[in-house]
Amino acid sequence: MSFDKVTLGRTGLKVSRLGVGSFYGVDAAMVEEAMERGVNYFYWGALRMPGMAKGIHRMAKKRRSDMVLAMHTHARFGYGLSRLIQKGLRKLDIEYIDVLLLGLHNKRPSQRLLDTAFELREKGLVRWLGVSAHNRLIFREYLEEKLFDILHVRYNAAHRGAEVEVFPLLPETDRPGIVSLTNTRWGGLLKPKNMPEHETPPTASDCYRFVLSHPDADVAICAPNSMKQLKEDLQALQGGPMSEDELARMRRIGDYVHERVPAIKDDLGAIRTIRWRGCAPEQRRM
Repeated sequence: MSFDKVTLGRTGLKVSRLGVGSFYGVDAAMVEEAMERGVNYFYWGALRMPGMAKGIHRMAKKRRSDMVLAMHTHARFGYGLSRLIQKGLRKLDIEYIDVLLLGLHNKRPSQRLLDTAFELREKGLVRWLGVSAHNRLIFREYLEEKLFDILHVRYNAAHRGAEVEVFPLLPETDRPGIVSLTNTRWGGLLKPKNMPEHETPPTASDCYRFVLSHPDADVAICAPNSMKQLKEDLQALQGGPMSEDELARMRRIGDYVHERVPAIKDDLGAIRTIRWRGCAPEQRRM
């Protein structure tokens, strides 16, 4: 059984279960390949790589209505937010962003920033609002206030706190969409040296299948840096939900990695590999 498209919470958007992010070396050809293979959620993230922008521009000319484009910003002030969105729209040569994602707000954004986001939505430049945070406890406040239509949440086999602190809080109706980030723990779940004795590392596809097997996860973001990696990642869509034995194995590996490998080590390791004018070396995934 494969992973079919789902409705992204109250947005009503039909989205692929796997999304593609711009963190490393996604280029125009990879954007086109992903769309041909059924992917339609594109996360033009904190690192807005020019190759991905070129691919989005090309495909938007042909199939804009089929795309769901999320634009990330770390802006903390209203003026800066408006300016960044306008700049991004010009660069991509499009009229609107499907999802404006306010990045890494571990506490409630300022009212001025929120007011600017609401204004952008009223003008039709942005259709839906999202937020990401590493402090999972803040999601309770976001859910209670219904501030955001989409939540980008860190969730993987080694970091499963969302199963307790976020997912159970989701309402049965008028639910926000859930997008999972760092599904491979910045590649830490793929390294042989991080594995328990006699255990082979999971593939990136395994990591995405683990996340998407949870009923509350709508989309998992992958960040390949080559066409080869993209095609490997896309295998997750055909693999479908994991069996109980497969899930148990992933949790066992995740527990081992969580206990023995500090998250900051993998985070910094991934950041150091980024070539700020291009892409990263092989073997780095989000």
